[in-house]
Amino acid sequence: MGFAGAFSIAYIPRAFVVRGDAASTANNVLVSPLLYRFGIVADLVNQVAFILLVLVLYELLKDVNRFHARVMVAFVITQATMSFAIMITQIAPLVILSGADYLSVFPKEQLDAATLGVLTVRGRAIVALGTYMGLWLLPFGALIYRSGFIPRTIGVLLIIAGSAYVISTLIFFLAPDLFRYSSVFMMAAAAAGEISIMGYLLIKGARTEPA
Repeated sequence: MGFAGAFSIAYIPRAFVVRGDAASTANNVLVSPLLYRFGIVADLVNQVAFILLVLVLYELLKDVNRFHARVMVAFVITQATMSFAIMITQIAPLVILSGADYLSVFPKEQLDAATLGVLTVRGRAIVALGTYMGLWLLPFGALIYRSGFIPRTIGVLLIIAGSAYVISTLIFFLAPDLFRYSSVFMMAAAAAGEISIMGYLLIKGARTEPA
């Protein structure tokens, strides 16, 4: 998920979208269509893996608090559903720039502008998705904190990370000039929380005996 998500959400926009330049953005998609399609596939892989991950976490943590575990799953399913919907905006340029006969009524400049427009919408939608990226970490962090078989510190870090995601998303829409500052805190908090739980489960694993 980490590699697929970073490739699709971070690398692909930087590789293809040229801010304010519709012609260059469209040309980037036309020149490297396979790389662009890999971004779509990475998005699909990421969301499918996310659903499978939360089901495994549910089995691990359901006995800690079944309600919180269900809320965690609900937030992830909602996020995955929204991500699949947002994927339409990533697929759209392949249609807009396909050169199909029915598109010949539109000048190239309009097709290029439409391409940049939908990819810009995708970027904004992914930021909005940050709300659910954060919300699922709150019950997850609470479950970790109360579990007794994973260090409580990791649960606290996950709750901080989840809160940072939500706050940063709200700042993006309500005070966009401050977003570049809040995003730095959000990324630091997310890295501390998410890397901590990944590292702990991969290296040490959940102990069968309470801490």
